[in-house]
Amino acid sequence: MDIMKSFSLEGKVALITGASHGIGMAIANAFAAAGATVCFNCSSESSRVRALEAYKANGVDAHGYVCDVCDEEAVKALVAQIKEEVGVIDILVNNAGIIKRIPMLEMSAEDFRQVIDVDLNAPFIVSKAVIPGMIEKGHGKIINICSMMSELGRETVSAYAAAKGGLKMLTRNICSEYGEYNIQCNGIGPGYIATSQTAPLRERQPDGSRHPFDQFIIAKTPAARWGETEDLMGPAVFLASDASNFVNGHVLYVDGGILAYIGKQP
Repeated sequence: MDIMKSFSLEGKVALITGASHGIGMAIANAFAAAGATVCFNCSSESSRVRALEAYKANGVDAHGYVCDVCDEEAVKALVAQIKEEVGVIDILVNNAGIIKRIPMLEMSAEDFRQVIDVDLNAPFIVSKAVIPGMIEKGHGKIINICSMMSELGRETVSAYAAAKGGLKMLTRNICSEYGEYNIQCNGIGPGYIATSQTAPLRERQPDGSRHPFDQFIIAKTPAARWGETEDLMGPAVFLASDASNFVNGHVLYVDGGILAYIGKQP
């Protein structure tokens, strides 16, 4: 067995939802480097154009589409279009997501439903759309971007934690229903990742000290640092490749050890 060849994604078609920036784009770039043809969706034409320019600058010939992943009919049309223009999807990464940091008693049911819709219903919708093609081809990989909130609660993120906990169980159920068709469905649970969205939480204070939340994360992480989007590339390629053909229904936490650690004694 050629072990390195088992990590290759050569000839595979991958759809990464919400991959116009951040974690999704990093995973898409990793897939491209491993040989896959990359497709992604985003919510607007302007973000699609910006993302395509970013991919091109990185040497990736990506295929970008505008699609609301909460719209089942739009998703069906997207999957059909990708099949016609690129090929049947071999790898799906359900990455698109939102978070609303609102205390539960102050959160409206409408806001709660929106987070559930994007973070849980959409992965169900997109997975449902690609699984028939995977069954027909005789193989498939689905990777759901879960979270440490798939395991833990925290103030102000009731909807997000509920959605990500549900996504963990959706991952296990897809494994249970479709494993016999040689489809592996696993999750990646990122820790706190340094992105443009978290940059304000990592800014130095006027006195040169760390932001309080930055201090909190460093103290809670055995690796003593924030994760980088690059830290997710290897795990994603592994779960998308033949190297993980007997790994199913698993959530791989890429968190620098936070979930294993009770924290330092004060």
